[in-house]
Amino acid sequence: MRVRPSRLLRSLFLVVLILFVMLNMHVLLNFNSHHPASIDPLLYKLRNPDIFINPHVQVGHEKLDSFTPQSNEAKLEVFIPPLMYNQTFSKGDVQENNLTQIKLEIDRVNREQFIHNLHKFGLKLKTDSVVMVIQVHDRAQYLQILVDSLRKVKKIEETLVIFSHDVYSEALNKIVQSIDFCPVMQIFMPVTAQLHPKEFPGEHPNDCPRNIKKAEAATKKCNNWEHPDKYGHYREAKYCQTKHHWLWKLHHVFDELDVMKNYTGQVLLLEEDYYLAPDIITTLQMTLNLKKKECKDCRMITAGNYDKAQIFSSNAGKMELASWISSRHNMGMTFARDLWNEIKKCAKEFCNFDDYNWDWTLQHLSMKCIPGQIKLLKMKATRVFHMGDCGVHHKGKNCNPQVKKAQVENQINQNLKHLFPNVVSVNGQSRFKLRDPKPNGGWGDIRDRNLCLSFVDGA
Repeated sequence: MRVRPSRLLRSLFLVVLILFVMLNMHVLLNFNSHHPASIDPLLYKLRNPDIFINPHVQVGHEKLDSFTPQSNEAKLEVFIPPLMYNQTFSKGDVQENNLTQIKLEIDRVNREQFIHNLHKFGLKLKTDSVVMVIQVHDRAQYLQILVDSLRKVKKIEETLVIFSHDVYSEALNKIVQSIDFCPVMQIFMPVTAQLHPKEFPGEHPNDCPRNIKKAEAATKKCNNWEHPDKYGHYREAKYCQTKHHWLWKLHHVFDELDVMKNYTGQVLLLEEDYYLAPDIITTLQMTLNLKKKECKDCRMITAGNYDKAQIFSSNAGKMELASWISSRHNMGMTFARDLWNEIKKCAKEFCNFDDYNWDWTLQHLSMKCIPGQIKLLKMKATRVFHMGDCGVHHKGKNCNPQVKKAQVENQINQNLKHLFPNVVSVNGQSRFKLRDPKPNGGWGDIRDRNLCLSFVDGA
């Protein structure tokens, strides 16, 4: 009798299928699902969120001792393993002209504190980690360029990047939500001119015009007539929000985010119109070690500078000792919780200083309120480039960011061999004369001062 090959193959397949089913039945019948030891410890904790604290954010790691990696270099303070349950960013059905919807969405995002891309990278925050906090307003083109530069940064996949917004915009959200190379979180300032366009902190129809005289303002009884700045001018809403945002984001990041509660490492402050060199994280970590040895009273590292001549060939690993000056050290500021606590203690001084610039105000705090001033190490070869030709203080006619991007990338490419220095060292000390800055005004309105204080009251 002749056996057809096709019939033989079908018979073999049937035998294999029966054996596979019998093997699986055996495993199921002998598997005791009531004993956690029979399940991988990580999967068991992920499937039982009540004993895992929070299914999204893990602060501390006392319950993860059985599988938390140990580090000989730095203490592990926050650990979220890969494959952690995670949801998406904001909903896609929020209408930008519907302020009620935006307020509800902002409240949801701030409350839920979702970290995107945890399923790919997890998150380990150690004492030598760097968390990036990026202040975003409304310039999508610049933000996209910053994100493009972030993608090229070494160790970015180990870095939590927090985008802090004072404008809700689908265009901005789309850029942030396209990031697939690191853990990302969005936070939204809840009291903004966008959300209150016809009332404080936006412009109320009865607000006093900037240049009206106080006597005339008193006659008109405009809202803020009693509180011009020291130069006799009344508030301009478009200039006040940046200082509010700067203080709010620091409070929210250090004091409100669950993932940051146990974190004592470094926070790098950035803005939407920056471009980063690819070795910024590794150089910051090396400089942090240098700071511990050579400048124990330094509270800050500044990764950026405005020097016109950037000589990477000789300065890539050199740091300058300095005391904080707003016009020289406000780009790429990196510091830890201890300095934030000192700033917070000076909140009344910060919020009552008649200057709408946060950096000018911080220099005042350094001179008059923070003990010992803010001493720092400045990178002599910048790792942060300022891209913004247009903005609050920059009103250039040529606002094409792509031109500036090409210039910066060319500068970085020409100096690639000098980046990632093997050694960093202190080289010189700044000789700039320190002084308490004269306030620029724009911050006389009692409503601005009270709102500012409300961000840290009770903190």
